[in-house]
Amino acid sequence: MMRLFDYVNDAGAIGWVLVALNILGFSLILWRFFVFRDFKKNLDAEGKKILNNVKNEVKVTNLLEHVDLVKDACSRRVHELEIGMNTIKIVASLAPLLGLLGTVMGLYDSFMVISVKGLGNPGDFAAGMSYALMTTIIGLIVAIPHYFAHNYLSGILDDIEVKLESSVLPLLKGE
Repeated sequence: MMRLFDYVNDAGAIGWVLVALNILGFSLILWRFFVFRDFKKNLDAEGKKILNNVKNEVKVTNLLEHVDLVKDACSRRVHELEIGMNTIKIVASLAPLLGLLGTVMGLYDSFMVISVKGLGNPGDFAAGMSYALMTTIIGLIVAIPHYFAHNYLSGILDDIEVKLESSVLPLLKGE
């Protein structure tokens, strides 16, 4: 039975790049998850902070006239929460492409073996095929959870934006 590192070693340099991307991506996923969770817990306080910031920027007493400014401030705050989300999406997009690159390289090696040595030793041919398959597998193993996490976290961000605006806009009437 092969160990995980044996599989990655079979995928060569591309396999190790994929492992590094996986570590980076999962670190960002966990970080964003906890940041979003904490933000949702403090949603009302964040809303009041946004309202105070807009009030100080505009220097008016009636913010009800400036609903668009408040909505823009909410959007900017949510945009700040998006840090790292593009990197997660890049990992999800890049991993299968790197897997495909390894596939093509492995197939190329296999066909070079056939062209140079013929089909006399199937082990030589199989080494290139093994490389091709392992890079494909690792690329997909990295990509699939990152696609899922990016979509899930994007949904949380959308929910945060709606709830943030919903918590701030009623405060305008109280101003």
